[in-house]
Amino acid sequence: MRAAVLSRVPGRLAIEDVEVAEPVGREVLVRVAAAGLCHTDLHFMEGAYPHPLPTVLGHESAGVVEAVGEGVTAVQPGDHVITCLSVFCGACEYCLSGRPALCDDPGAVRRPDDEPSRLRWKGEPIHQFLHLSSFGERMLVHENGVVRIRPEMPFDRAALIGCSVITGVGAVFRTARVEPGQSVAVLGCGGVGLNVVQGARLAGAARIIAIDRFPEKLHLAERFGATDLVDAGRPDPVAEVRRLADGGVHHSFEALGSAETAEQAFAMIRRGGTATLIGLIPVGTKVSLPGHQFLQEKKVQGCMMGSNRFREDMPRLVDLYLSGRLLLDELISRHLTLDEVNSGFEDMRNGRRARSVIRFEE
Repeated sequence: MRAAVLSRVPGRLAIEDVEVAEPVGREVLVRVAAAGLCHTDLHFMEGAYPHPLPTVLGHESAGVVEAVGEGVTAVQPGDHVITCLSVFCGACEYCLSGRPALCDDPGAVRRPDDEPSRLRWKGEPIHQFLHLSSFGERMLVHENGVVRIRPEMPFDRAALIGCSVITGVGAVFRTARVEPGQSVAVLGCGGVGLNVVQGARLAGAARIIAIDRFPEKLHLAERFGATDLVDAGRPDPVAEVRRLADGGVHHSFEALGSAETAEQAFAMIRRGGTATLIGLIPVGTKVSLPGHQFLQEKKVQGCMMGSNRFREDMPRLVDLYLSGRLLLDELISRHLTLDEVNSGFEDMRNGRRARSVIRFEE
């Protein structure tokens, strides 16, 4: 198959011929129909987060099951599926307590000591990225990394649910548990931030303040449900949020991944408020918070993929889209071929596109 290989960091992706193994046990072979470009991929390309190399990037995808191993019960050939990097074992403390997004059981991957690699490049094993590697024409994944969806769901829209949508909407409903009538601020209106905005709208938030540097992204945020727009480039965006929200918001969501915006997210919440950090803050980066403000019962918390239970959540999000209540069409700013993947990441670096999606032949 053709796939986008990352062999050094920082670096670009090279389109190469990669071999994919046959499914065994509980593995599923998926023909990829669409894959979104996520800022997480860019973080790994630039070395902000480490990963063994070489690897095939990509983790936001949808496709069709082509073959299954002998132990698979969740899907069958011909099923349309969304993939998710939150592969779960189903038996650990996190899974059994309803927090499968935190599962780190190694049973979802092949053991390098006694099993052949799922992917090979130039005759040698190549690492799988986040259990998926969806920037290729085929994926070989554990069945607990996919969920079956309704066949009428368009693949390019379905792919977005696999990361940006589940992360943003999940952060609102599962991580922060926003209540009707509360106020929300969202720092960063890219793919994840826009889904925080529409998650807050779906949750019934009374005031949704979107913060970004780019007017076009703020315009999109308004379409997704923002009630107020704040230019992040103004001298003091925190003061403007606090003014709009009568002293501070109930919930803030940081969707960019920097120490500065994490600190701003904490600074703009009211007494008893909660700041939820979603963005991937680079390894080694320190965030400084004023300790005395914790006496005001302010809270800061992390968020892993929207604290998802994706087998439940993703089919519901598909239903919301097909009923017209979840906006996905507006998220896609560009369709790409696999050969254009580096161009898509250049667009991401300049910060002006919401989401680019690779469409493979269907």
